[in-house]
Amino acid sequence: MFRNYRPDRCYIIAEIGGNFTTFDQAKRLIDEAKAAGVDAVKLQTYRAETLSSRNAMFDMENTGVTSQFELFRKYEIGHELHEAVFRYAEEHGLDWFSSPSHETDVDLLEKCGVGAHKVGSDDAVNIPFLRYLAKTGKPIILSTGMSTLEEVQESVAAIKEAGNDKLILLHAITSYPTHPENVNLGAMQTMMEAFPDFDVGYSDHTLDPVASLCAVAMGARVIERHFTYDKAADGPDHMLSADPAEMKWLVDAIRAFEIMKGSGRKEPAASEATTRLNNRKSVVLNRPLKAGDIISAGDISVKRPGTGIEPKHLETLAGRRVIRDLDSDAVLQWSDLA
Repeated sequence: MFRNYRPDRCYIIAEIGGNFTTFDQAKRLIDEAKAAGVDAVKLQTYRAETLSSRNAMFDMENTGVTSQFELFRKYEIGHELHEAVFRYAEEHGLDWFSSPSHETDVDLLEKCGVGAHKVGSDDAVNIPFLRYLAKTGKPIILSTGMSTLEEVQESVAAIKEAGNDKLILLHAITSYPTHPENVNLGAMQTMMEAFPDFDVGYSDHTLDPVASLCAVAMGARVIERHFTYDKAADGPDHMLSADPAEMKWLVDAIRAFEIMKGSGRKEPAASEATTRLNNRKSVVLNRPLKAGDIISAGDISVKRPGTGIEPKHLETLAGRRVIRDLDSDAVLQWSDLA
């Protein structure tokens, strides 16, 4: 479903698709994701026959040169396993959805009752597919790796023209893994400016959680990160996935940032009430004065605490008369003056 999405905090997705082939593996991932504090788990829904020709090859750091068709066939999962995994995620209070790769995948997910659909970057410019997906009326989370801004604009227009404006855009780099020099988080902010009506986030394929945290600090409303129980497990995506400790660190850091971000109003914090008095400065006397004495410029200076006349009034006090005896170092009050 899609119940944990809230306007007041970042939505964190653990991408578990491709990192399991059995229900026990999926349960382990969901248990760990729940413990880490994420909002949702996401699968990948495809059949090798409808996703890849037998001529398509991978040539990436995490896969080497290998047949796409054979790799997809190894990790495709059936309807029953989808249902079981989704049901388990629901029981654990997590949102659950998937990335379909073909119209028949969309139909399968609709039968499962998903609350949203995620579009992988490989389909970011697949306009007929996006129109089909849009007609479900479900929220769409669109990754935009490999895309120009103009292509994203075209895809957004196609989805809206199909009657769906429930859209979230994710900046992504389709390099597995993505190294720091290629992350380009500024492009995420470019999309925020270009699409002010939609939430924008980041789908992270880097090797550690730093980019995700930076993205949140730059305004990302959604973070998607691959998730594994073991970075050394068999499969191409485990190496670039967050393990449980890493995901827990990221979730905690994002939630801490959301607290630190505050209201945006520049005003003293509640915790500064005492230090505002003790650590600011006031006008104080350099020597004792008797009632009726006239203050000269040399009689006063600025020192802590901040419980008296503010320093901004220092130059206006020379020539004023005191109405009571005052000791040296006395913090001058307006009530001390005639």
